[in-house]
Order: sequence, then C-alpha cells, then structure tokens
Amino acid sequence: FACRHRLASRCSEAIMDGPAINTVMKVAFLSFGFGEYCVRLASAVAHHADTLLLLPDEEADPYLYMLSEGVCLHRFNKPRLRQPLRQLGMVAHLVRCLENFNPDVIHIQTGHLWFNLALPMLRRYPLVLTVHDPVRHRGDAQSRKTPQWSLDLGCRRACEIIVHVPQMKEVVVQRLRIPKDRVHVIPHVVCGDASAQADVCEEGELVLFFGRIWEYKGLEYLIRAEPLITAQVPQAKIVIAGTGERLDRYRRMMVHPDRFIIHDEYVSDQKRAELFRRSSVVVLPYIEATQSGVIPVAHSFGKPVVATTVG
Repeated sequence: FACRHRLASRCSEAIMDGPAINTVMKVAFLSFGFGEYCVRLASAVAHHADTLLLLPDEEADPYLYMLSEGVCLHRFNKPRLRQPLRQLGMVAHLVRCLENFNPDVIHIQTGHLWFNLALPMLRRYPLVLTVHDPVRHRGDAQSRKTPQWSLDLGCRRACEIIVHVPQMKEVVVQRLRIPKDRVHVIPHVVCGDASAQADVCEEGELVLFFGRIWEYKGLEYLIRAEPLITAQVPQAKIVIAGTGERLDRYRRMMVHPDRFIIHDEYVSDQKRAELFRRSSVVVLPYIEATQSGVIPVAHSFGKPVVATTVG
C-alpha cells in the first residue's frame, strides 16, 4: 500500500476532528471483480488498518478460505448491467455501507458503469483507483459492456491512481492528462496457492495457455507455432484453458489437433493449480497487453513464462 503515507497526510485533518485521536486508518476496498486479487490485498492491508471489503457474492465465495480475520467482508448481489432499477438499488446500498464505515480512504478496482456515476456522492472521501486496463483490449467483448467514458470518470475523480507497469502509467498520464505524481506503479499482487495440488507432478512437455480467450491474447499465434514447437519437442502438447470467444476458428487453425488439450470452461482454483503444476512452461503470446494476472500465478508455481514484448 505504497500510497499510505501520502494519503495519511491528506486524511489527517479528518482523523483529528473526532473526539479522540484515531491512529489507525480505515480503508474500504470495493470491487466488482478481481476476487482473489482483492481478498489478498485487503488481507495484507488489514495488518495495518481497519479494513472493509465489499465484493459480489460470486467473487468472494471461492476465496473465503484465504481472507484474513481482520477484514470485515460485506458481500452483495451484482445485477446485470441491463437491469437499471436493480443497479440503482445496489449502488445506493454500497454508498450507505461506505458512509456507515466512514473510511479514511476508499480503494476501488477499475470501476463500474453505474457506481462511477455515484462517485460525486462520496467526494469527501479520498479515493484510490487501481486501473488494470487504461483502454479496452482488441476483441474483448466483455469490456465493451462498460463505456470508456464511465471508467475515465473514476480516474478523474481519484486522488491517487495505481497501475501495475510503467508503460501503463504513461498511457494514463498522456490520454487523460493526469499529473504524473498522482499515478503510481505498484506490481500486481501475487496470486495462486502454491500449496494447492501438491501431489500433482510436472509432465515435462506441456505448454500452457491460460486465461480469458479474446483476440488480444494472441492464441492464434501459439496455434500456428505448434508445428515448429513439436518439430523440436516431438512429444509436446499445448493446453488451452479458459473462456471467452468461441473456439471454432482456433480449432480450424490447428494443423495437428491431437497436439492440443482444450478446457473450454471456467477453471476453478483447484483445476488451475493442477494445470500449472502439470505444465513445464506458460506462454502468453499477446498482441497487446497492459499487465498480467497469469504471470504471478505462474511464478507462484515456479513455472517459467514466455511472453511477447507488449504491455
């Protein structure tokens, strides 16, 4: 939490206004995704601050076992974006929760179409915003559901912005004309449970492509490279695991379909651990990128990563 001291100075007047001096910051985390990321981050910050974490049910449930007892977790139901009345109800509920907690700092991951419209109601609280993707990725149909202007509102409202790599700091600064001293580069939190599936052994010749499957992930280039890979490593197989766009066009590109093992599905954490343990190398053939949550998982399991020089 590298911004802590700077934010503390901004919060000092508010903290001192109470009947007694409060020496512990109160930090509220809010996110509509990034469940594992948020649980790990909030659990770490809870060693230094009173911590509230607001997460949708489906994001919180898989990671309750790793949540620190020092975190006050509030789960909520996240409606579909096309349900305006339910969205407004959710936003009103979250605003009340934050006001009741009365934090010194609110930390939001990425932002949300409907909630960002309510940020003026919370202007008295310093806001930290972690920007995972400053602009939408090519072919990412999921991100198109949220207009870019609504995410930009959060960036302009934030007192401090966190990105995970220096290149993305430049994108945020140049595109939104935000002062450089408000944008901080802090590495992605470590993900992946290094103790999970400890009895699974590496198979030695598996190449793993893991994560959401959209055009910008460059899966087609890994598929086209398969004949070159197997020419040098005849027993090699490529594992593709994740969800996103339909895989029909990728299947048609495969010169040797028997060289591929495909898991076209949501991958649980236990299954993820198994795949990473079995694989000998993780490949990210992206054609564009910001940062990667896959690389910290690979490193948690001690796997080397081959990645294109983007993002």
